[in-house]
Amino acid sequence: MFFYLLPLVLLIIMFLSAAIKVLNEYERGVLFRLGRVVGTKGPGLVIIIPIIDKLVKVSLRMVTMDVPPQDVITKDNVSVKVNAVVYFRVMDAVKATIEVENYLFATSQLAQTTLRSVCGQVELDELLAEREKINTHLQELLDRHTDPWGIKVTTVEVKHIDLPQEMQRAMAKQAEAERERRAKIINAEGELQAANKLAEAAGIIQKYPEALQLRYLQTLREISSEGTTNTVFPVPIDLFRVFIKKDQ
Repeated sequence: MFFYLLPLVLLIIMFLSAAIKVLNEYERGVLFRLGRVVGTKGPGLVIIIPIIDKLVKVSLRMVTMDVPPQDVITKDNVSVKVNAVVYFRVMDAVKATIEVENYLFATSQLAQTTLRSVCGQVELDELLAEREKINTHLQELLDRHTDPWGIKVTTVEVKHIDLPQEMQRAMAKQAEAERERRAKIINAEGELQAANKLAEAAGIIQKYPEALQLRYLQTLREISSEGTTNTVFPVPIDLFRVFIKKDQ
């Protein structure tokens, strides 16, 4: 009797293994019945009809996709390599299954072409300095194109920009020249401020001649405090004006 029931038991076990599916919390199952979409199932225990039904699992977790380095020619004809990272997730499991054959591969290819297109429309200085603006533009374009697939692109970040050696040397020279220009400007501004202060001091001394005598005595004090053997006595030119007038 047992040998007669064994095939039936095996058939029931095979039926149950094919009919019972378990979906995780982050998964949804798109149910096809005779080729037509019935809806989504899960998470948890899902029972399908073998042979008639087909269940396609779709993950709803955030996907981190690395965009490989792309050869880009910028608007000012500079050849660079740019890579990026894209963060996206499936919002509609049905669209992600029936609207595109492989949404991961399709999103990857779309990210590569969009990265080349956007970076090729800007100059090198803008690509280096305004990376946040470029990231936002990339995210908007990718999200617009992937929306019919039921995919939401949340973030796009340009990771690295590889410049040729010649361009790196040219930019280093430019940065050095810029630093020298700033140093000369700062030095000139300091000399201008010093000249203005000296002009103000000369005006005060001219208005109050006694200030010159005080400055003279202060200079003598500073010289004597240095402990040198030689002492220099500055003589004001006003002392010689009397002799100059007599000679004239």
